[in-house]
Amino acid sequence: MCNKPTPLFPSWEEPPLQTHFSPQSLGRKTACAVPPRSSRRARIWELPHHALCPVIGVCLPLTLLRKLVGKAVGGEVQADDYELHCGVINECKQRNAVSQRIQQALDDRYSLTLQRHRALKDGPALAQAWAAGLHSPEVAAIFWSVVTHPACEAPLLEQVLQDVHMLQHQVGMMQRVESEQFQDLLKENAVLGQELAAAQARSTRQAAEFARQVERLESAQVRLRAELLQRDTLLAQAQDEIDRLKASLPDLPSRLSLVEDKRWLADRLETTQRALQTAQQHVKQLEARLERTPASTDPAASGPEAAPKTEEAPDLSQKAVLCVGGRSASVPIYRRVVEHTGGQFLHHDGGEEHNVHQLDAALAAADLVLCQTACISHDAYWKVKDHCKRTGKRCVFVETPSQTALQKALRVAADAAQLGELT
Repeated sequence: MCNKPTPLFPSWEEPPLQTHFSPQSLGRKTACAVPPRSSRRARIWELPHHALCPVIGVCLPLTLLRKLVGKAVGGEVQADDYELHCGVINECKQRNAVSQRIQQALDDRYSLTLQRHRALKDGPALAQAWAAGLHSPEVAAIFWSVVTHPACEAPLLEQVLQDVHMLQHQVGMMQRVESEQFQDLLKENAVLGQELAAAQARSTRQAAEFARQVERLESAQVRLRAELLQRDTLLAQAQDEIDRLKASLPDLPSRLSLVEDKRWLADRLETTQRALQTAQQHVKQLEARLERTPASTDPAASGPEAAPKTEEAPDLSQKAVLCVGGRSASVPIYRRVVEHTGGQFLHHDGGEEHNVHQLDAALAAADLVLCQTACISHDAYWKVKDHCKRTGKRCVFVETPSQTALQKALRVAADAAQLGELT
């Protein structure tokens, strides 16, 4: 039981502390006198005096206790926590304004637990409920409900008070341990706070650096957008200028086509002139050979004694021979072979470099078409085949792009058409 040196209020009077111990009582439990219980719950002033200290200390926080006493006495309580605790214990020994307010506050605070324990009718059930809730967070509510329950007899009350007494010791020890742990945590928190401050400083520096980088990138983006806008403006102006020039020259496409045709005709004229010169030289050679040949020939000259005849190239008699396809390096060889036969050499590469639309004019001007199937595009191949089929022109397909294959194709074409069927 707690005592206070001086009364807090005029109405408080604390009786002298009386203790009675004997050597025989130190080794056994002693039961204090408990007033007989009725069928209703006990009030706080009806509890034994030694039960008031744990009830007030465990069931009421000091802040709430100070508030209740202040309302009861009509002013602010200036006593410290220990004096307040002792004074409230003395007041609760009898029924008065302070004890009534504390009784009402405890009933209101733990009303749910009181309502739940109302169904307990005997001591064993009440003891079981106390044992189940001793270490629960609701131990204060269960404590108040058990000590004021009508079924709480003296042995159970003493057991409950002893359990609460030991629980307070354990709580105090736990508080000391927790206080030490709290101090350790404070030290650890200080270290972590320093590390956090350093990390925040690094983060601030990095954020500032990132902000500068973002600013530089945004500046570069603005500059690039300006350059892009300037380029688009120049392109639009150039396109407008092109459209204006096209509008001022509505016949520009036809002029460009005429220029292309003129270039092609100039190439063909040069080819024709070269073929003409070659033909003239060939005629001169033939005339010179006729002059050297005697007027009459001996039939016996064709006898077995005569020298073997060499296979001569076919005479194309100034026929236009169009060679479609072939390698660029072989074109001079093709030209020499065709002009040696007396024909006019025309060439189209089959769409590699020459415009494929020029092939129609070349096909129309040709008397004989040699198609290099290995060196020609698909469009040119089908165009040559379709033209020759429609016009009936002779077309020889050459698979191997060589001089020998070209000479053989010319002989085959000359023998098959007898030169008169090629026109």
